[in-house]
Amino acid sequence: MAFSAFSQTIVKGKVTDATTGDPLPFANVVFVGTTTGITTDFEGNYQLKTSTPVDSIKVTSVGYQTKAKAITRGTTQTVNFQLQEDVTALAEVVVLAGENPAFEILRRVDKNRKYNDKRKLEAYEYDTYTKIEIDVDNISEKLRQKKTMRKITQVLDSVERMAGEDGKPILPMFISESVSKFYFRDNPQLRYENILHSKISGVGIEDGTLVTQFIGSSFQEYNFYQNWLNIVSKEFISPIADGGRMYYEYDLTDSMYVGDHYCYRLDFFPKSPQDLAFTGTVWITKEGYALKQIDVTIGKQANLNFIEKIKIQQELEKVEGGAWLPIKNRVLIDVSELTNASAGMLAKFYTSNKNFTVNKPHEATFYQHPIVMAEDARLHEEDSFWDTLRHEPLTDTEKNVYKMIDTLQNIPVVKTYTDIIKIVVNGYYDAGKIFIGPYIGLFAVNNIEGFRLQSGFKTSYDFSGRWVFGGQLGYGFKDERFKYSAFVQNILSRDRWTTMSVRVRRDIGRVGIDDEILADNYLFLAAQRWGVFRKGYYFDEARFNFQREVWKGFSQRIAFKYMTFEPTFDFTYRKPSEGGVYDTASRFQNAEVMIESRWARDELFVQDGNDRISLGTSKWPIITVRYTRGIKGIAGSDFSYNKIRLSFYKRVRFGPLGVGYMNVFGEYMFDQAPYPLLSPHLGNQTPVYTSATFNLMRYGEFVSDRYVGLQYQHHFEGLLLNRIPLMRKLKWRLLGTANLIAGGMSKANQKLVTANEEDGIGYLTNGKPYMELGYGLENIFKFIRVDFIHRLSYLDNPDVRKFGVLVSFQFSL
Repeated sequence: MAFSAFSQTIVKGKVTDATTGDPLPFANVVFVGTTTGITTDFEGNYQLKTSTPVDSIKVTSVGYQTKAKAITRGTTQTVNFQLQEDVTALAEVVVLAGENPAFEILRRVDKNRKYNDKRKLEAYEYDTYTKIEIDVDNISEKLRQKKTMRKITQVLDSVERMAGEDGKPILPMFISESVSKFYFRDNPQLRYENILHSKISGVGIEDGTLVTQFIGSSFQEYNFYQNWLNIVSKEFISPIADGGRMYYEYDLTDSMYVGDHYCYRLDFFPKSPQDLAFTGTVWITKEGYALKQIDVTIGKQANLNFIEKIKIQQELEKVEGGAWLPIKNRVLIDVSELTNASAGMLAKFYTSNKNFTVNKPHEATFYQHPIVMAEDARLHEEDSFWDTLRHEPLTDTEKNVYKMIDTLQNIPVVKTYTDIIKIVVNGYYDAGKIFIGPYIGLFAVNNIEGFRLQSGFKTSYDFSGRWVFGGQLGYGFKDERFKYSAFVQNILSRDRWTTMSVRVRRDIGRVGIDDEILADNYLFLAAQRWGVFRKGYYFDEARFNFQREVWKGFSQRIAFKYMTFEPTFDFTYRKPSEGGVYDTASRFQNAEVMIESRWARDELFVQDGNDRISLGTSKWPIITVRYTRGIKGIAGSDFSYNKIRLSFYKRVRFGPLGVGYMNVFGEYMFDQAPYPLLSPHLGNQTPVYTSATFNLMRYGEFVSDRYVGLQYQHHFEGLLLNRIPLMRKLKWRLLGTANLIAGGMSKANQKLVTANEEDGIGYLTNGKPYMELGYGLENIFKFIRVDFIHRLSYLDNPDVRKFGVLVSFQFSL
């Protein structure tokens, strides 16, 4: 019996991931036994119709098990699919005679890259909607039976349906939505996102100001036309990179219409599963060979820690000017459970972009701040208001997520654990208008103070958004001395970040530890309070500091510091003398003014209450120039001198060869001063590797008044060990290090060193640098790093370690 137009079989529905409940775009849906098929849209929806007699429909998607369902002929019906991941290994590619037809398509993609890549545009801007959800998943039965979990069992059980009929239970912890205006311009390369509205609901999220700056589209942007993509701080090779054939196997599997564009479908997977590369599918337009759609996955075989899977899906459209811009992005990061008795985590990101304007750049000052949140961004969170802002409505599941998080926030045990996590992450206990801590310096043990106990506080944004007060009080039970610090800071401007602060302090320090240079190394500064203090000293200090961001990337700082120096070791020095007659002393006072300029062209900052947090630079170096002037006579200050310091820090990407971190620095003292005011180079006599030190140099072994140094680390990722069959399963990674410093001490400053100090310090010989080279392994049991260091110079010095094996612990993906 033939079917008329009025007896068509029409099937529509949605295809989702059975584990996460997320839609599966670009899946193939076909009537079994026919050639009638379609691919799902970005939301996983499809609709098929036929007049041919059919009784079933089938769905296939790369990385998922094929699934078929029976249908009823001659009716309109809804059939939804939940696909399970296919964990079987990919079959080997069979290469037949002749060239792989996918290669010609890839060559044409590369040839047309300059026309299709959005980087060709002078500028572009668009409206963007972003949605983020974070869930706890893979909750083991053992974890569910623990006492602390039983109190939320009722909530957990009601969530089990959220992943779909074949899915696993998930526990939502955070969901956010934001609506922004995003701007980009080239030459100079600048970007700016204005977050107009945001809605946040999360366990432990109270204010949400900092989180709001992370939920815009700026952190969810991926351009596959780049050869290398930075994802979770790692460099991944793009499947359409100009050198992609070195890393991928390709297969031209189909050609079809995707919307209004006829496209070639290419499937690909890494030649080595441990490489930082993707498995997936790409759709390339026949006209212009542009990237239309891409669906890629990074599996747990890749050399990544704690990551079960990363999935990125993207759909692009051609805009005025010829380039293709993403109109929809979806990213899923599946974090694996640390132990069999713990749980994992799912982080899901979705962005939708529309209303594009291209090649109309604004003035450079328009992009002064990369991320700005409107003052009223979080004032309107009611559902009716957000229904008018969303590019598409929330699903029923997402509506339930909001309700579930509201319920979880009111469970006492959840509040308790949230507070504990905040203390661990922030180092302070949030008591409302004040933070109590930091707990990293709560106690220490050393040979001068014995057991040291310390606590402190600082005010929060709830106390004042302009003024910050804080202080710490400590006591050493051996030296029976109190130590303290107190400070006040005024935030003069948040637009061009401008602060003024005053601090007074009485404490104990070590010669050679410069808390100005090591200001960001909180762990090291806390750790240096432990152990044996070689060349320790008590001090009183008063400091004034003013800094301002003059323009984007360039900041200026001026500071004044007064300090006293009271040594705990046998220390004397000769006072500088113009007439050649030297008096000796063991204590001194010093006053100095410091002027510093810092340039970091593409550095990204976010504001967390009264703190400004740097997220580093992506391309350009950080250059710092500091001039210091010692002023004799102020409050008894003993010295007058001039000193200048320069540093250059850069993260260097080497593509398949890994990534390097380079720090070049130097200093020059023009005048005379005792050696604690010069540059005692920071050694390391512990078995723990520290990147800020020279690891085979003894404490205080060298002091200079002029020097230039280099510290370099290179992480090869899995470049070599991934190719060794017995090693690649361990996911170990090779690294290399190089530290060198060349300098010396002027005769004038050497004359200030007394005889009892000459045996305790040494000088670098002009033209002979101190050098140490190292190699090592990291990612041993995911956390352990072992460095093998060789010292190459000054080997005749006393008590020298020519070779050292140093261990450290690090958290790295």
